[in-house]
Amino acid sequence: MPDPNAPVNTANATNAARDLGQGWKVNPFIRIKPCETFTVEEASEWTALFDRSSGWVGADGIFTIPVNGIDKAGSADSTLFIFSDTMIGEIKGGELQPGWSMVNNSAGYLRGSEAREDRFRFYWNKNDKGKPQALFIPDTPSAEKGDYYWLGDGFVNAGHNNATYIFAYRMRNLSDEEWSFSEMGNVLIVIPPGSKPPFKNHRQIETPFHFDATRAEEKGSFGAGILVNTKTAGVENPDGYVYVYGVKGKSKQLLVARVLPKNFEDFGAWRFWDGNRWNADMYRSVPVAENVSNELSVSPLPDGRYALVYQEGGMGSTIELRVGTTPYGPFGPQIDLWECKEPQQKNIITYNAKAHPALSRPGELLISYNVNAFDFLNEIKKKPNLYRPRFIRVRIGNEN
Repeated sequence: MPDPNAPVNTANATNAARDLGQGWKVNPFIRIKPCETFTVEEASEWTALFDRSSGWVGADGIFTIPVNGIDKAGSADSTLFIFSDTMIGEIKGGELQPGWSMVNNSAGYLRGSEAREDRFRFYWNKNDKGKPQALFIPDTPSAEKGDYYWLGDGFVNAGHNNATYIFAYRMRNLSDEEWSFSEMGNVLIVIPPGSKPPFKNHRQIETPFHFDATRAEEKGSFGAGILVNTKTAGVENPDGYVYVYGVKGKSKQLLVARVLPKNFEDFGAWRFWDGNRWNADMYRSVPVAENVSNELSVSPLPDGRYALVYQEGGMGSTIELRVGTTPYGPFGPQIDLWECKEPQQKNIITYNAKAHPALSRPGELLISYNVNAFDFLNEIKKKPNLYRPRFIRVRIGNEN
């Protein structure tokens, strides 16, 4: 069994250079190949998959969980998509029809790994009056009436009978004004293997992985991203741990925790990177990067390194890449992958980019980002298909 407290020696980062003609040329670590290029393009077929006019017509918070637990390129036979705030309604003639509603989370299943509408189904719950309702509603000892869940990342846990574990942030509105909300707690949603939407038989477990603080600089939570670094997840030379990433403070500091899959519900077995070793005290976590987004991804690369993908500063217009030698860094210099065009329009924002390895092609990373608006209710009337994920594709290869 790996020692969760063992100190680890890591390589030092060097520098990165930009090649305007062939994408981003990177040489951030000693053991990288001499030259490597990153080329980026829109993944228009994936963007179009979410451009819908009936039922599920928009959402953010997109994460993808391969049902077979193998999270690498070309491996997906079925994928669970989870979303946070979701629009349910009808769009006709470019206009959002009366009666639309917003639920706090929803899900979808895609058969295969191609962006095919005929293989995609979306799911949400209904209340006793038949009105749309979130799939997951807070039902823990600390929950209060009116609380709701936004969803973090999740995975299929081979160490717990292939149950699906999803992080959920218990949110509370502070007033009727837009953007007035606060995270009140961190919860694990556990879905038994074989369970189907609306997941009536799921469990909810309160976790201690929420920084309960009054100062914005000290607020944070874990669940922003998950890397299952195990053989069963298809990782080459894995160390056997599940890595869970947290984001803390106004400067969007990236924190790292890890635990063996079989110990996922044993919160005393979790360890947190303190810059030198794995520590049992969450409050001794140190940031391994800053200026990341509240949702992100860390994914293995074919040569054994790890790609950290995020939106600059959370809601910036640029999607960023940093490459690390381990799942907890050190991560090399920030590399600008993509300038999102949507923020060129007034009030429009982009946020929370992340990679989806199981839906990617070999040698590529499929990356999503969210699109929203500050004046949401007015903007959505003018652009009813605005609120949905967009996708890009990053090809990683060496120069000839």
